[in-house]
Amino acid sequence: MPILSAGIVAVLALGAFGTALYAFQDRLIYFPDPAPPPAPAALGLRGVEAVRLRTADGLEILGWRVAATRPDAPVVLYLHGNGGSLLHRAGRVARFQALGWGALLVQWRGYGGNPGSPGEARLAEDARAGLAALQAEGVPARRIVVWGESLGTGPAIRLAAEQPEAVGAVVLESPYTSLLALARLHYPLLPSGLLLRDRYDNLSRIAEVRAPIVILQGARDTLVPPAMGRALAAAATAPVELWEAAEAGHNEIGAAGGVEAASRFVARHLQGR
Repeated sequence: MPILSAGIVAVLALGAFGTALYAFQDRLIYFPDPAPPPAPAALGLRGVEAVRLRTADGLEILGWRVAATRPDAPVVLYLHGNGGSLLHRAGRVARFQALGWGALLVQWRGYGGNPGSPGEARLAEDARAGLAALQAEGVPARRIVVWGESLGTGPAIRLAAEQPEAVGAVVLESPYTSLLALARLHYPLLPSGLLLRDRYDNLSRIAEVRAPIVILQGARDTLVPPAMGRALAAAATAPVELWEAAEAGHNEIGAAGGVEAASRFVARHLQGR
């Protein structure tokens, strides 16, 4: 029996690893909590209703609708990050309520008991369903703030670029230039360009956004380099502001004052629209 050379064995092993990585890459991108979140009232949230959103491809997914305290208040379309479920955004709901804002938090398919499985095109459908729900309620575009959190900045930018007249402002919390750029940064030895299905190319889309944009990031973010947020700000053609918390990491924007910074930005740019 011929003995394979070490080089051939290494190539075969790398090929097998690449095949496995391609097949299971979603497990490296999406980290859903499969358990349905408790009802908002059970979490101490008042004025929050669990709603069902119908996507264009026929799914019903969970959303939390937060009532605003005044008729002219901003209404946030909140697109969360790649981990957990709406349960893990209860604190953010309370922050929005403290501002008097309304909100619709969309829970991605495959998360928190929702049917389906996540993916770039599929999350875009979920985001569109959230916007359509606000439009069906009669919420005017000037009051709608699309807020993307981490992975959710991809669907947020895509939505605002596709429907530039449908939103009043965009908030990008810990955004990245693209998932491919992140993969190349964190896994430099892998042929990410050949393996990665979901690219979330924010850098190529942000120039199409017409609504004012605020970018919230932490200077100590080790997952998404702050340079990516700066690159997005430089590529934007809409009015854009960059807010950076000197001591914050990737998941610490809210605690570092990011929500209040976004509130000030929204007040400046939506006033009188």
